[in-house]
Amino acid sequence: MFSSRRSSAVRRLWRNRCVAAGQNEEPPASLKPITHSLFKRLRDDQLELLARAVEAGGAEERIGCVFLPRGEVNCWPQVLTCKLFRWPDLKHPHQLKRLCICECSRRAAEEAGVVCCNPYHFGRLCEPETPPPPYSKLSPSKNQNNIDDFLEHKLTHDHRAIEPSNNTSEIWPDFGVSPYLPREGHWCSVAYWEHRTRVGRLYAVHEPSVGVFCDLPRGNGFCLGQLHVANRHEMVRRTRGKIGGGVLLSRERDGVWVYNRSQHPVFVNSPTLGLPSSRLLSVHKVLPGYSVKVFDYAKSCALQRAAAPPDLSDGPYDPNSVRISFAKGWGPCYSRQFITSCPCWLEILLNHS
Repeated sequence: MFSSRRSSAVRRLWRNRCVAAGQNEEPPASLKPITHSLFKRLRDDQLELLARAVEAGGAEERIGCVFLPRGEVNCWPQVLTCKLFRWPDLKHPHQLKRLCICECSRRAAEEAGVVCCNPYHFGRLCEPETPPPPYSKLSPSKNQNNIDDFLEHKLTHDHRAIEPSNNTSEIWPDFGVSPYLPREGHWCSVAYWEHRTRVGRLYAVHEPSVGVFCDLPRGNGFCLGQLHVANRHEMVRRTRGKIGGGVLLSRERDGVWVYNRSQHPVFVNSPTLGLPSSRLLSVHKVLPGYSVKVFDYAKSCALQRAAAPPDLSDGPYDPNSVRISFAKGWGPCYSRQFITSCPCWLEILLNHS
C-alpha cells in the first residue's frame, strides 16, 4: 500500500515539474539522481504533502512544511524543489526568501534539525533593476557556482537553510536606529481603491502577516471579492479578475515584505525602495512568485532625517505608506502617470504611533 502511494506521488511530482514556469521539458540529467535521492529520503506522508503542494500551486495555505532532516541530500533541498517546480533558472539559495507561512522560520523547527523543501513556502527575491555598485553586498560573486555545477560535482557543504542577508548598510547610512516594531495594536491599515474611489473600510492588521486576495477561498485576511460596488467600470472588473491570490504582506524585523501570490505582476511604490538621493517616483514591478521588501524601517528613519520629500504631483507625501497596484503600472514609464489612474490598488498605511 505504501509502495503504491509513494509511486503515485513520485509520478505526480514528475508530471508537474516546472508547470508554473510553463515548461514541461525533461530536467537536466545532473538533477535526476539528486532528485530521486530527495524523493527517496522523504517519508511517505511528506512526499504526499510535496505532491499536494505542487499540484495546488500555492493556492492552499493549509498545506504545511515538507520536512527533511538536514544533511540527508548533498544539496540545498529548497533550491532543488524550487528549481524543479517553479524557476528552472534558479541558481542559489540567496535568490530565495522564506515566507512567513513557513514553520521552519521558527526557532523550534530550526533547532529540530530539519529544513522545509515546500517550494511554495519561498518567494524569489526581486533583483535590482540596475546593477548595484561594486562595493554592494548585493553584487553577485564572479566565482559563484550554480546549483547544476554543485550537484554535478557533489561538493561537500554545510547545507543549512541560508537566508538572504539583504545587508545594504554600505549603501544606506547607519543612524543607529533599531527596527521598528509596534508594541501593541495594529501595525498597519490596508485601504482598497478603484481609481480615485476608496472601496470599503480600512482593514486593520494585528497579526504579523495578512493575505489580501480576491478569489482565494481558503485564504485568511482581507477578501476584496466581498466588496461590492454598483456599476463598476469594465477595466476595474477585468483587473479584479486578475487579482486572484493577491499578495501576502508580512511585518518582519527588518521591514515589511510583499509576496506576489497572483498570476499577474503587481507594481509597488515605497519611500524606501528608491535610491536615497532620488526625489522622483520609483515604481517597481514584482512578478508572480517574487518577494520584495517594500518598506525598510531603518532606511525610513534615515530618509526622514537626511532627505527632503520627493517631488510628487499625485497627492500629499506620506513617508509611512506603501502603494501596490494589481496588474497595471503607473509612473514616468507608463501611460498612467498617477496611481489614481490604476483600476485596483492598495494603500498600506503603517502605524508608527
